[in-house]
Amino acid sequence: MKHPIAASLAAFALLASGCATSDLNVAAAAPEDSQIISLDQVNVSSPSGDLQVSLSAENGALAWTADWRGDRVIQPSSLGLAFKTGRDLNRDLIIASVSRANHDETWEQPWGERQFVRDHHNEMLAEIAFTDGTPAFALRVRIFDDGFGFRYEVADTGARQIIDEQTEFRIDPTSKSWWIPGAGWNRYEELYKTTPMSDMHRAHTPITLELPDNGPFLSIHEAALVDYAGMWLNQRRLGTLEAELAPWSDGTKVKVEGAFVTPWRTVQVSDTAAGLANSDLILNLNEPNALGDVSWAKPSKYVGIWWCMHINECSWGSGDIHGATTERTQAYIDFAAEHGFDGVLVEGWNHGWDGDWFSNGEIFSFTQAYPDFDLEGLAAYAAERDVYLIGHHETSGAITNYEEQIEAAYALYERLGIPAIKTGYVADGGEITRRDADGKVYKEWHDGQYAVNHHLRALKLAAQHKIAINAHEPVKDTGLRRTYPNAFSREGARGQEYNAWGQPPNDPAHTTILPFTRMLSGPMDFTPGIFDLNFGKPVTEDPRVQTTLAKQLALYVLLHSPIQMAADLPRNYEARPDAFEFVKQVPVDWSESIMLDGYPGDFAVMARKDRNSQAWYLGAVTDEEARTIEINLDFLDGFPYEAQIHKDGADADWKTNPYPLELDFQSVDQNASMTLTLAPGGGTAIAFIPLE
Repeated sequence: MKHPIAASLAAFALLASGCATSDLNVAAAAPEDSQIISLDQVNVSSPSGDLQVSLSAENGALAWTADWRGDRVIQPSSLGLAFKTGRDLNRDLIIASVSRANHDETWEQPWGERQFVRDHHNEMLAEIAFTDGTPAFALRVRIFDDGFGFRYEVADTGARQIIDEQTEFRIDPTSKSWWIPGAGWNRYEELYKTTPMSDMHRAHTPITLELPDNGPFLSIHEAALVDYAGMWLNQRRLGTLEAELAPWSDGTKVKVEGAFVTPWRTVQVSDTAAGLANSDLILNLNEPNALGDVSWAKPSKYVGIWWCMHINECSWGSGDIHGATTERTQAYIDFAAEHGFDGVLVEGWNHGWDGDWFSNGEIFSFTQAYPDFDLEGLAAYAAERDVYLIGHHETSGAITNYEEQIEAAYALYERLGIPAIKTGYVADGGEITRRDADGKVYKEWHDGQYAVNHHLRALKLAAQHKIAINAHEPVKDTGLRRTYPNAFSREGARGQEYNAWGQPPNDPAHTTILPFTRMLSGPMDFTPGIFDLNFGKPVTEDPRVQTTLAKQLALYVLLHSPIQMAADLPRNYEARPDAFEFVKQVPVDWSESIMLDGYPGDFAVMARKDRNSQAWYLGAVTDEEARTIEINLDFLDGFPYEAQIHKDGADADWKTNPYPLELDFQSVDQNASMTLTLAPGGGTAIAFIPLE
């Protein structure tokens, strides 16, 4: 009996679980007399019907579009994969069949910006064949009310090398865009550019766009980046952003063996910028928790021997001003215990920091401490005070050297009761060091397939030792914290340390852009809480922190991280107990988070509810402009609260007078509204405490 093409494509059903780690056996071709049925166009809509994605095949080429409430937001855009050898998946294609499904469940995060996440989507699985009837691949689309994702699912064709992914996003080039350059020396640590999309060249994701005539807003990113290269977006032709994959040192983009799936290519859509920040799309496109019980991964606040190095009061390397000494660490442990902090981060404790540590990656030890740092004794001392050490593993990008020691290092930390590690990969973009078995050295990208796979190996191994990871100079976040909840936080953007260096510092608008760009991908270890904003110098001298004191408090609510630092020196907190009380009080784990209002580059207002109480917290920040913002308090629960308001004082201004801080108290409920008055570069931080 002869079978039609649909039968020879049935192997794609094995990919329906969402994992492509097993080999699939797909027929090489349909029987000669099979009837090839081609569908010219198929589409799938979101549960509300507001959003629609369409897929079409014309003259052997695939294209996709997206419509928001009847208006085209993404014009016909190409799809395809090209390989070094074998048949490319970019021409002579037809849509052979389509199947549909819908899904609606609510799942619980062990920690996060909200406790319960609803996953409500419709799905279309389009099976793509070549015009001769041979199965090509499947394209899976999942569409939610606030965005969608699609990915390629490719059956086993042996070991191959992808040399180009030809996914496109065609968007009106006059759209306003917020973006940072991709494939640069400074990785993701750039100030955001605000330009017409036409001025964008190669960009990291997430990128955020506002289409002409007041929107909607779009954010383009990726989800579930596993065993693949990170995606940059390259505007080679005006109005067309094409996926460009971070290459291996040999120029190959991705090395695959057997069946594989790509990461999800994601687009979030909202009428407002705030709507983007309230989306769970990226998390929902990741697989459920693969680690089981992760009650050992506890959100926490920490202090650390860190800022003194950035302002040159102490050093990473050994010597007269070595920061990581037993004496100093004991003092930090005592400070943490006195004020209710969970952990103490210590950088510069291990051999390898002396000299040019930026180039010293191959000599770092991750188990051997400097003589003036008693690792075992300090771990025991911390435990006696109900505090723990947070480990630090700076690799200078020498991943092979790290992986040769990682098992011993994690086992040591588990034995000493160290439950979290801040990892670091300080190296210029494209300078990750890979050493093969013969000792030959290769240079790879921070977001290339090699580094992507390393970060996942580290997470899995850390989980075996009940250790959480906070990665700096990382690969970007793509929601894998759902699958591996010990992926606590990461950097992946310009953090607080740039305010110490002044090359240049983060401008007042920077933290008003992050919630609508970088933070859409997941938590960030920004390290807020600097109280000495000009490092003891006259207030108008640079470098300095370009915020008011109140804005530093607001950042604890605005920029989510489950491992949150009080970044300044203990003496500076002791000098400002009024402000320090908020830092000690504000939670790091939330049952709900709502971006109330905002516009990237102007302002942002975030409200979050404590997971462990009925209290709510609010953080509002502005750019260099003073701003008055009206907010409704209808997010509060149905009982009265005391609003404890930390706000910019009279005449506060980030440039000339950043320190005035006022504490005000109001009785409010969910029927009330508030007027927030923000100074230039300022902010407001509020704790809403239920009244008994």
